[in-house]
Amino acid sequence: MLLWIIGFSILGSIGAVAGASLLLLLPEKVRKNLVPSLISYATGTLLGAAFLGMIPAGLAKAPAIAIMTAVLGGIVIFFALEKFLLWRHCHDTHCEVHGNAAPLILVGDALHNFVDGVVIAAAFLTSIPLGIVTAFAVIAHEIPQEVGDFAILLENGYERKQAMILNSISAATTLPGAVIAYFWLGEMHAATPYILAISAASFIYIAIADLIPGLHRQVTLTAALRQLTLLLAGIGTIALFHTGG
Repeated sequence: MLLWIIGFSILGSIGAVAGASLLLLLPEKVRKNLVPSLISYATGTLLGAAFLGMIPAGLAKAPAIAIMTAVLGGIVIFFALEKFLLWRHCHDTHCEVHGNAAPLILVGDALHNFVDGVVIAAAFLTSIPLGIVTAFAVIAHEIPQEVGDFAILLENGYERKQAMILNSISAATTLPGAVIAYFWLGEMHAATPYILAISAASFIYIAIADLIPGLHRQVTLTAALRQLTLLLAGIGTIALFHTGG
């Protein structure tokens, strides 16, 4: 089980950075058109993983009121983190948060990636199919996020090589988060459903508070239909993985 967790944690962190690096090789015009599509798809995977995987898994192991309270509390916690620790998923390099120093963005991402590792470990400790679904959702939403991070660092005067190294270091915190969670949750089985609930809260919050508002900036009918189609495709992908498992 630990090997599954380590493998998918590495895939979810370094794999996302590698995917973002490939996107940066594309012409800027193509990239600007592609990233919103990736965000639409990622939004679907996050919502699908939360509502079709994590919350049902938590409800199967703990009382409904306790799990839903943990989800609600998690959303409040992530709101506070976003407000006070600059931990957010903005994809616009000119937004208010990105006017701050780039190192703060890296610190916030390192914290988020560490939590992603905990999320992946908790999911795998529940079941391998849920772990795979969760890791896939992490990868899907981290790729466009890493593209945004690269753009921020480059705009703040970092060279491409520096940006790659710093982003990789930030992404690498997923692995210690996963390993620590594996050993801690291995001793605290009763905590697993609540970790899943809080993990679901993080996915819901990222999708609803950070990703969807950016999608609403595109107001044409064509963009709306494309976004809806890709969002449903993301949900469908998670449903297919989960059902197949």
